[in-house]
Amino acid sequence: MRVSLFVACLTDLFAPDVGMAVVKTLEHFGCEVDFPVAQTCCGQPAYNNGFPADARTLAARMLDVFQNSEYVVTPSGSCCAMIRAHYPELFHDDPRQHDRAVDLAARSYEYVEFLTKILKVGLTGLSLPEDEKFTYHYTCHLRTLGASGAPAIGLLKQLGGASYSEMEKADQCCGFGGTFAIKYSDISGAMVRDKVQCGAATGADTMIVNDGGCAMNISGGCHRQGVPMKVRHISQIIAAAIDHSAGKRKVGV
Repeated sequence: MRVSLFVACLTDLFAPDVGMAVVKTLEHFGCEVDFPVAQTCCGQPAYNNGFPADARTLAARMLDVFQNSEYVVTPSGSCCAMIRAHYPELFHDDPRQHDRAVDLAARSYEYVEFLTKILKVGLTGLSLPEDEKFTYHYTCHLRTLGASGAPAIGLLKQLGGASYSEMEKADQCCGFGGTFAIKYSDISGAMVRDKVQCGAATGADTMIVNDGGCAMNISGGCHRQGVPMKVRHISQIIAAAIDHSAGKRKVGV
């Protein structure tokens, strides 16, 4: 199975280790992964700020870059939602590009969605290097994809050494929302403080946050509030379990 990684801007610039973890895990589960180097922004910031023509230009580039990909997988739910929900409407008056947009949308998946819906992976044979307690933040754009947090939580619970604690208001926005955090900084700040407090109340070592913007926002909130909770993408957790389990097999444990 051939998979093209759409890394997304924030992951590429601020969390490249997430992109590498996505590649490691997909390859572990039998995928052949490529990285089209011509990829750029999907156009979401321009679209969300009222510049559809600019968004359409970037979207057209994405249609070209990924036209030959069997599947496109991204660690960012918001970027996946941009492709799936908004690309077809951006080209509603251009039949050829509209058909291409619909085709790309049908081949594009958020990382957890791809693991569970397409690969149908099981993680019960994997274990973490040490016991770790997790909680989970449900990112808003998963709603656009029609996805719940259950698949990600289900994967976590399969890992040896992992325990899980439900966070109050797990599905409440963290306050990032792209430029929302700039335009309404006071509201955004209050929302992320609430999110961090809810996470800290679980006693979790790590909050799973599967979107770059949310991860940056919540991680910053933890730092400002002195909360020592880590913020990680689930691909990083699965990659660590793969490495640890491989090491155990090598030494015959």
